[in-house]
Amino acid sequence: MLLFPALVPLGYGAETLLDQGYREMYNLDFAHAHQTFAQFEKTNPTDAMGPVSDAAAYLFTEFDRLGILKSDYLTKDESYFVVNKPKGDPDIRKKFDAALDLGDRVATARLKESPGDPDAMLAETMSLGLHANYDGMIDRHHLAALSEVKESRNRAQKLLAMHPDVYDAYIAQGIENYLLSQKNVAVRWFLRLGGAQTNYQVGIQKCAITAEKGHYFKPYAQLLLAIADLRDNNRNGAKQKLTWLQKEYPGNHLYRDELERLVTAK
Repeated sequence: MLLFPALVPLGYGAETLLDQGYREMYNLDFAHAHQTFAQFEKTNPTDAMGPVSDAAAYLFTEFDRLGILKSDYLTKDESYFVVNKPKGDPDIRKKFDAALDLGDRVATARLKESPGDPDAMLAETMSLGLHANYDGMIDRHHLAALSEVKESRNRAQKLLAMHPDVYDAYIAQGIENYLLSQKNVAVRWFLRLGGAQTNYQVGIQKCAITAEKGHYFKPYAQLLLAIADLRDNNRNGAKQKLTWLQKEYPGNHLYRDELERLVTAK
């Protein structure tokens, strides 16, 4: 079993198969990422992080294909709810759902055997968060996504109460607050009425924890913070984060393109 206190940040020291898979994913080498995660699953059949990570690679495949993580998309106030977007690939959606279903079954079995297992709890939290991202940002099933976002946050809070050093879990709270805080006043009121959290500063603070101390989602949190910097006209902050991302993941054109755009913009 992977114990989070023993993990090293991506890019430092010896890497596990999961580390390798995430490095390939962030370098947009999705084919090799799936192969690596499949290899991890074969050697660790009772660890839900394998299939859930494989699902993450499918999600990021669509993020890349549809340009969802570009700054000119995420810095638009209504981008989370915009309807005129390219449609997701139904075949990838099937593979994504199958990977999450497997991960949920494996996590449930592990937690019955070992209640409070940090890997299984993180996998469950990730599963809901990934599903919410796919529903809301790709397939535009916004009501379902909001419900999942809230439940993912609840699971993250439960996980962190037991294992406060699982820093990847903070991003579940961060994404909810950050993305939803970008809506207009009326929409934010409606969202809070339904139990959603829409506090911009809380979102930034939680993402910053994952960006500084996280493991698998450290690069994702760094990108979200860079985009937040661009929204706040903090060009130096955005440049610093994008420079780190481009150096760590040279195969990712998004980091390179965003950095070049920032450097050349007047």
